[in-house]
Amino acid sequence: MERQPGVDMAVWGPLLAYRARGDERTVVAGKLADCGISPQQLAEVLSDGGDELYARAKSRDQEWADHFGGPLAAALLAAEVSALAAHLNSRAAAIRVQAIDDMLDSVSAVAVAAHLGVSRQKIYELTRARPAARFIDRVPWRKP
Repeated sequence: MERQPGVDMAVWGPLLAYRARGDERTVVAGKLADCGISPQQLAEVLSDGGDELYARAKSRDQEWADHFGGPLAAALLAAEVSALAAHLNSRAAAIRVQAIDDMLDSVSAVAVAAHLGVSRQKIYELTRARPAARFIDRVPWRKP
């Protein structure tokens, strides 16, 4: 894995655990660092799920983004909140597929579909999709 000068992946890597391993994390960390965003700043934004970013953006104050390092920094931080949310959505979908698979061991697809409020075809579609992704074990705002 290529390392960018000034980017300590031992620090950035765990913060970007929701990103694909390897070069993607390094590239993202480099972009954030190049924009002046520190690992601590990213951790703070992720820890509140982007609440402060959103509150400042909706304030319509001309300089709302200055708090984060300017509009580019705010956009990059918002992209990371979005990437984390997408990761968590994928993780939840994988859990749903596993649970449906487990139910199909003892209950018909029609019954499972009725319980979930979806069509039988949707049940078959979901169980055919086998996400083989790695997911984070806990959200950034939850203490170990």
